[in-house]
Amino acid sequence: MSSSKEFTPLNIAVLTISDTRTDDTDTSGDLLKQHLTEAGHQFAVKTIVKDDIYQIRKVISDWVANGDINAILTTGGTGFAGRDSTPEAIAPLFDQEIVGFGELFRQVSYAEVGSSTVQSRCLAGVANKTIIFCLPGSNNACTTGWQKIIKEQLDSRHRPCNFVGQLL
Repeated sequence: MSSSKEFTPLNIAVLTISDTRTDDTDTSGDLLKQHLTEAGHQFAVKTIVKDDIYQIRKVISDWVANGDINAILTTGGTGFAGRDSTPEAIAPLFDQEIVGFGELFRQVSYAEVGSSTVQSRCLAGVANKTIIFCLPGSNNACTTGWQKIIKEQLDSRHRPCNFVGQLL
């Protein structure tokens, strides 16, 4: 549900977390960039980092400390495979965790992937007035997360509430 309030574009960064993706093969990061720009937001930067707790934390910490970035979308590293470490890397940086994001993501993705959704450890939170959404690495998961949750929550017109006022 939207109101007649004016849209407020946010500056959004995208981080792909993967040991195998390159600029040429990063389809989920490119898809998130496409989604956010189509929604009217400003694309700030996109980076690919290895699935390493300290490399992930460094990039996220730098972006959180940058007052020009309002939101961060990550893709990858949220499962249970080998080096998946996004939750362990990012959760300690949160000032507040958005517990409902992971719960809702798994609920809406159940229709698409069934019980396999329990293997998603996606999460979200706020750090230094920067909202961070951590999505799985598949294109379908990124589209589901964006279209069914994130897009509305980053739209200043969405009612009854959204996160924009808490970020600016």
